Amino acid sequence: MAEESEIRLDRWFKRHFPQVNHGWLEKLLRTGQIRVDGKRVKANVRLETGQTVRIPPLGDQEAVPASGGPPKPKVSRKDAAEIQARVLYKDGDVLVIDKPAGLAVQGGTATPKHLDAMLDALMFEKDERPKLVHRLDKDTSGVLVLARTAFAATKLAAAFRGKDARKYYWAVTVGVPRPFQGKVDAALAKEPTGRGERVAVDDEDGKRAVSLYQVVEHANKKVAFVALWPLTGRTHQLRVHMEAIGTPILGDGKYGGPEAFLAGTGLPNQLHLHARRLIMPHPRGGRIDVTAPLPPHMVTTWTYFSFDKENDGDPFAAVE
Repeated sequence: MAEESEIRLDRWFKRHFPQVNHGWLEKLLRTGQIRVDGKRVKANVRLETGQTVRIPPLGDQEAVPASGGPPKPKVSRKDAAEIQARVLYKDGDVLVIDKPAGLAVQGGTATPKHLDAMLDALMFEKDERPKLVHRLDKDTSGVLVLARTAFAATKLAAAFRGKDARKYYWAVTVGVPRPFQGKVDAALAKEPTGRGERVAVDDEDGKRAVSLYQVVEHANKKVAFVALWPLTGRTHQLRVHMEAIGTPILGDGKYGGPEAFLAGTGLPNQLHLHARRLIMPHPRGGRIDVTAPLPPHMVTTWTYFSFDKENDGDPFAAVE
């Protein structure tokens, strides 16, 4: 189909042959049983209109669930109602939700509850579940975009890859960044660790990562309400960059350690990082501009320091 042009082969298989899990697909590709226009390819190749995909007989394994295990449990009524109430924008191609802090986008061995398992509750009138096109950290709240069609998935993914999506975040930092407006240009690399994913500044082996920041308000020179605009999309980028300039994000013990908390205030110890606003091209023209309200734990902190919760001005309006 033309609307599936530029879709990755592995995603095309997940859509049309959900029983083929990733390991099985890799084996079929490695042994040359799957070919595109007669050629061996890798799972990340992007398909083009008019190409022919050769698929071997899948045999009795067609009945095996995509996970290789038992069928996925259905979404509970409670979870379905909660995630549906978080829809910020919806049309035939695009769905935007306000992801709650503490909910992982995708699952793992120790993460039985995650957004990916709830996507059936966001189908609404469609026959297919929406597709994830980007991610937020588990403890980060705010704007998350889902594609409701294959056409939209391809276009939205391209917008994120091509830096056409402007993602604005709100955060509270312990300490006030100096100067009040600046740029952090520090390469990042993933560190091997047995305690989960961790990232560090690495000028030699890291990938370039650039973030803009603007201090919106500050209180007693001890904390600041900061607007952030990541120009690149590295894992944990904003968290590592804020810690690197000496002002860790409030509640970010992973990167800021004890200095990321305010003793004696009674404020929530959760991560104070919120995907506040997203501006990006709509797959069929025009643009999407969606804002997510502050989560409850950040409302508490905004109230404590008398920060302006209704500040919707664009601190980066003058920045190209």
